[in-house]
Amino acid sequence: MSYLTLCVRLRNMPSIAGLPDALVSEGRYWVSAAEAAKLAGVPVEHVYPGLQRLRRRGAMFSPARGLYVVVPPEYRSWRVLPGELFIDAMMRALGRRYYVSLLTAAAMHGAAHQAPQLFQVMVERHVADRDIERVRLRFYANEYLEQMAVQERRVDTGRIRLATREMTLVDLVVHPHAAGGLNNIATVILEIGHLDVAALARLASLRSRAVARRLGWLLERFRGDLDLEALRNVALADSGYPSRLVRALPARGEIDPRWNLQINSSVESDL
Repeated sequence: MSYLTLCVRLRNMPSIAGLPDALVSEGRYWVSAAEAAKLAGVPVEHVYPGLQRLRRRGAMFSPARGLYVVVPPEYRSWRVLPGELFIDAMMRALGRRYYVSLLTAAAMHGAAHQAPQLFQVMVERHVADRDIERVRLRFYANEYLEQMAVQERRVDTGRIRLATREMTLVDLVVHPHAAGGLNNIATVILEIGHLDVAALARLASLRSRAVARRLGWLLERFRGDLDLEALRNVALADSGYPSRLVRALPARGEIDPRWNLQINSSVESDL
């Protein structure tokens, strides 16, 4: 983006009303209130009324304090952008590390049968959930964030941090409630495509033996194409008490000795 070009354009405008078009014409979709004031050549307190008018018109929205995001014409009826188009800017404004995960990441990897109703994000520490028009952002704390497997994915407004396929599955097993239950996770396993079992084992080892056991059992049942030996080495089926397939349910049902897992719930995919 040409900062000089923006300055010239805005200073030739009678008000801040031209800010969205000026930003988009330079390939930029967000601005802080302080930047908007500097671009317009006015004190910061003078830009807030204009920014509020743009919000009321649905031309911009504010996902975080002091951050304003342009809503291009194709999304004006939404009054917001899809989550993947502003999450990176929002998290930078909040000063938080993050990555997109769970059902949102699964859908971005092609496992879209269970289309998420929420935009789900892993963060290093608590971030309050928020609803912005139709976009419902939900945040989940992961103390191991910096050790997780994340890739960059290009989107129309820049880039986002996205869980790998393997990381997505581990997160789903850790947070089954956020996935809508094991049936949904089974469907994702069938749809998500190629998996690196060594990577799955490494990531599961950062969580717990129980996670490795649940994940291994699900993969064995729904992905017969995988050699799960690396995951078995993490699950340590010969050690300790059985884990429960569903942690929130009572300890009942048969025990699968291959994973030392008590099968206390039935699991079926939706496919």
